[in-house]
Amino acid sequence: MRVLAGDIGGTKTLLRIAECSVGRCRVVREQRFDSNKYKNFSFVLREFIGAKNGEQVKFACFGIAGPIQSSVVGQQVKVTNLPWEINSHELAQEFGLTRALLINDFQAVGYAIEALDVDDILVLQQGEAVAQAPRAVLGAGTGLGQGILIWHQDHYEPVATEGGHVNIGPTDELQIELVRYLLKTVGHASYELVLSGHGLARVYHFLKQRGVTPESPAVAAAMQDVDPAAVITHAALEKHDALANQALDLFVDIYGAQAGNLALTAGATGGVYVAGGIALKIISKLKDDRFMRAFRSKGNMSPYVENIPVQIIINLQPGLLGATLAASRLI
Repeated sequence: MRVLAGDIGGTKTLLRIAECSVGRCRVVREQRFDSNKYKNFSFVLREFIGAKNGEQVKFACFGIAGPIQSSVVGQQVKVTNLPWEINSHELAQEFGLTRALLINDFQAVGYAIEALDVDDILVLQQGEAVAQAPRAVLGAGTGLGQGILIWHQDHYEPVATEGGHVNIGPTDELQIELVRYLLKTVGHASYELVLSGHGLARVYHFLKQRGVTPESPAVAAAMQDVDPAAVITHAALEKHDALANQALDLFVDIYGAQAGNLALTAGATGGVYVAGGIALKIISKLKDDRFMRAFRSKGNMSPYVENIPVQIIINLQPGLLGATLAASRLI
């Protein structure tokens, strides 16, 4: 039976129709849409499957960037960074669906983990996974997503969290300075304020204002025209700029530490998975052991986290993959 799946974000919307049977799905077709060119999601879906749902798809799942709310009239979500409001019941009625399931975009990434092939992951720490034990997933991108996966009957069910907004626990003097900087400039100090695209730029400006390492005029000029996080990453990895290097190192230190925090919090002896667009852009830096040193630095709990498998998801569409799997389970 064919299912409809989607990965809906503030920048792009990915839609897919897949033929699914016995837990396996074959992609029939998929398409990318620029989200901000459409008044609402119905216009996108109408363009993809037609007003009358000509392909007779009956089950759908959409991973959406935004908090999902449930009520007696279905699920509803206000998409982050878009004026779209999506209601599952209204979608089902409009397009003749038997069921339309809305899940958080990071829940969709969680579902994807069971469908990943060996080529979809990069191992940072082999560890030894405990069968059916909790897993954890986190990913820095526009924000910091975090989720926990719990074994249920015969598969893992992801639980979306807002753990990216917890307060930072600094691990050295420099991070203590960074927390003071955040308290002064933002008013609070959460992991998402650092572990995100805007966060990397914030770390860079913190180090710049310390005055220890001078800023490159070329980097400063480039950040006027291009996304600052992209400029900093390129300057660090390709140009070996001193200030950009320091910013990326500090970013990775905090990223690894929070991944270890999540592993302990979730008891994630089934494995920790790193997702998100930033990981793919700085993968060479994550592989150089800096990330894992911070992950394992947990005092008397270091032996515990040293045995947890840690992997980077390198599949480019994990949200769409997970939504497809979730849709197939509705059949």
